[in-house]
Amino acid sequence: MSEEGSFGIALAERFFGLILILVGALSLYYTVTSAGALGGFTGFFSFLCIVLLALGVFLLTAKIE
Repeated sequence: MSEEGSFGIALAERFFGLILILVGALSLYYTVTSAGALGGFTGFFSFLCIVLLALGVFLLTAKIE
């Protein structure tokens, strides 16, 4: 693979990681602030948000070769 192509893929991966972190953080904030409306599903949605955050951090720290 050319060097230019791998740079584009690495940049897209970092950008997608940042987007996932942003979406995960915002959804976690709104999940916690509306815990009364969610009732028993608060833990489930919090877990899903934490998975999004972890995936975003993983994409930021992963190294493409």
